[in-house]
Amino acid sequence: MDINKLVRKNVQQLTPYQSARRIGGQGDVWLNANEYPVAPHFDLTDQTLNRYPEPQPEKVIQRYAQYAGVKTEQVLVSRGADEAIELLMRAFCEPEKDSILYCPPTYGMYQVSAETLGIKTKTVPTTSDWQLDLEGIKQNIDTVKLIYVCSPNNPTGNLIDSDDIKALLNIAKDRALVIIDEAYIEFSPESSVVSWLNDYPHLVILRTLSKAFALAGLRCGFTIANEPVIEALQKVIAPYPLATPVADIAAQALSIDGVNTMKLHVVNLNNQKEKFANLLRQCPIVEKVYPSYSNYLCVKFQHDKDVFNILWRQGIILRDQSRSIGQQNIIRITIGTQADCEAVISALKTIK
Repeated sequence: MDINKLVRKNVQQLTPYQSARRIGGQGDVWLNANEYPVAPHFDLTDQTLNRYPEPQPEKVIQRYAQYAGVKTEQVLVSRGADEAIELLMRAFCEPEKDSILYCPPTYGMYQVSAETLGIKTKTVPTTSDWQLDLEGIKQNIDTVKLIYVCSPNNPTGNLIDSDDIKALLNIAKDRALVIIDEAYIEFSPESSVVSWLNDYPHLVILRTLSKAFALAGLRCGFTIANEPVIEALQKVIAPYPLATPVADIAAQALSIDGVNTMKLHVVNLNNQKEKFANLLRQCPIVEKVYPSYSNYLCVKFQHDKDVFNILWRQGIILRDQSRSIGQQNIIRITIGTQADCEAVISALKTIK
């Protein structure tokens, strides 16, 4: 029996999202997944593993709402922000009829999730300085129900201009939801748009514990939106999205002590990022280190240097972004420990 004949036609054509772990590699310095470089320690306090967990863990919701400065009714917790990306499509888009719109170069899961669900996609590339092409979006908004914007943007690391986001919200009024993906917002908290929720009923914000909270392995993300959006998502989310140990650790991470620890980590990592960026700029083979408001740097190297593969063979695993950004020799480098960053600099100095 040919099982492939039973697979949906659109799925037959899909290429799985090329996550850092899927791409793999062998080495000791892993700077390809925008993870926090040091593992935190938590002890499980909830041992009721014989029972199903809460559909929306009350303590997690309360603590995240307090942290984000919103009402509990404006928060939904999910299996990472990736699940939230898909939940929005499932709740608001009719397959083969409605579209999502996103602005490459940006996070690849917007496209993958839409294609998996049979939802059409529209792309309006960013401008040369990686900002929104508002006129291009305006011309392509027909049939669009969801507009995804990542700020700080992955992989470029830049912030999207706040005035442009407001202009986008006005363009999309009464037509589409505007989803601002703030996975990296803790590294530039003053740039969050959460305070705009009262003024824009169609604004949605995505957050995660994977980055600044150092809990990528936990798979815990959040949707922040006005109540009608949250109510719609409640209708399509799985009955028990967070396992009991996940909710237990998430609640601890969102305690007052946990949030303060995260903020200290952010200060230290931002300092490390600045030092690393300065060292990179001193390397002859580096053409440009782009400004970053995240926990990674986007770096352009000389065109005739095979930096990615040379470092890969030395066990330093970075993320090649040449294809997604459309320019050769652009690599995204996660900010690691001081030893990790020194290993990268030492390896780059050997390339002539």
